[in-house]
Amino acid sequence: MGKSIKLIKNRSDIGAGTRGSDLGIDAIEIAAINQNSDYFNQFEFEDVKTHNESIYDKNRSSSAKRIEHVVEQCTRVCNAVQKNLAGNYFPIVLSGDHSSALGTLSGIKAAFPEQNIGVFWIDAHADLHSPYTSPSGNIHGMPLSAALADDNLSSQNNEVPLETQQHWEDMKNIGCKGPKVLAENLVYFGVRDTEEEEDKQIEKLQIKNYKVDEVRYRGLRKCVAEALTKLSHCEVLYVSFDVDSMDCDMISYGTGTPVSKGFDQYEVIAIIKQIVQTKKVVCIEFVEINPLLDTKGNKMAETAFEVLEAITSELVISAE
Repeated sequence: MGKSIKLIKNRSDIGAGTRGSDLGIDAIEIAAINQNSDYFNQFEFEDVKTHNESIYDKNRSSSAKRIEHVVEQCTRVCNAVQKNLAGNYFPIVLSGDHSSALGTLSGIKAAFPEQNIGVFWIDAHADLHSPYTSPSGNIHGMPLSAALADDNLSSQNNEVPLETQQHWEDMKNIGCKGPKVLAENLVYFGVRDTEEEEDKQIEKLQIKNYKVDEVRYRGLRKCVAEALTKLSHCEVLYVSFDVDSMDCDMISYGTGTPVSKGFDQYEVIAIIKQIVQTKKVVCIEFVEINPLLDTKGNKMAETAFEVLEAITSELVISAE
């Protein structure tokens, strides 16, 4: 790898339905301080400008809430990721809500326009909605639909205003025009809370989802190895880790959309470590830590920091 790690801090939660994930980065830093860790002094970092005050805007599209501001935020994230990849850094993106992943993926595609990008999406949710299908209008459920440039119009439920349609087209073309990832280069781990519209997309696009039960039954290393074989033609890999992929009953409810029967932190660490060992990973992202919803103090952030430290150590080893 031979790259220096750069922490990109994106304290934005405007794509979520619940406020508070913008505080997730600070919660992780507090977890580090409480563990007497100097992790956040070890690496260079960059703060991405945010637009969180847009939550007060009264003019909202019900099918894609605050979309014009999410486009703006994802563009900022895209530019930060692209710039740091071009500068020979390894970006670890720490974000609020998961809409940021569209910005991250756009930045990776802009930096590697001729490369096949493989995506490991570790999440309880498929995030395959579009403004045409979303029951909530929350854009943190749409980043992969935008990255795939697939609106799923065959499952359309919503009438989308022309202005929102234009913003959505802008969102799909951040960084560079067209899809940022192909469906065959996307693999899910832990997805277990989906809507019918997303289920149809997963089936139509034949996206592989390694569910928690399958990973435990068949063996974690075997499943990850199989996924890596599937994506072996991809020159670069991106790992997107949503903390709600972990079991909320076992870990914490400190995330916007907690789901039970998920992974524990050791399984997540093992999955990501095995992916990192390919030396193809160019960026990792952590999202959706919400300390305002945590009923166990700062437990979710503490657990996320445990994963972050373990993965960073693996990145350092792989770079040697």
